[in-house]
Amino acid sequence: MDAKYMKKVEEKYYKNNVPDMKPGDTVKAHIKIVEGDKERIQIFEGVIIAINGTGISKTITVRKISHGVGVEKIFPIHSPILEKIELVSRGQVRRSKLYYLRNKIGKRSLDVGFDENFVAEDDESSVASVQDESTDNAASEVEEKETKDEVSESGEVATESKKAESSDSKDEVEDVKPEESKEN
Repeated sequence: MDAKYMKKVEEKYYKNNVPDMKPGDTVKAHIKIVEGDKERIQIFEGVIIAINGTGISKTITVRKISHGVGVEKIFPIHSPILEKIELVSRGQVRRSKLYYLRNKIGKRSLDVGFDENFVAEDDESSVASVQDESTDNAASEVEEKETKDEVSESGEVATESKKAESSDSKDEVEDVKPEESKEN
């Protein structure tokens, strides 16, 4: 009987605009902060390392690296202090709790595989520009390799590795002395 009354009371406080989140996803949590009589919104962006609870008591633990120090915050999803949650990118992980990220240092602490098929609602146009940049980068790398190659006197293209091999073989030839015969 009590569970029915609790459900009725809790229904008023549920949020409808909560995105589908999983551990490994990168999110932006917009938090209301009250300072005196002023109220502002602060954004906390990080990776979800755990989801706990059900119903009105459901929480997410978000971790980020701030000035080289790991910071974790636990947010009750249906709390009125949490203005909204934006899903930045989807992560591909095989665990429900990513506590192993606590032991990672530097960029490795953000080592969560990302879902290549996920496109944030605001970033649909930026996906095309990112793909264009990647093809431009690949083309520029090929051009750099071609400029490093030098043409030798005989007209052959000699790369740096061929130059190194040829210089090593010359040194070996100079070191080798023919044996003198003792048949005199």
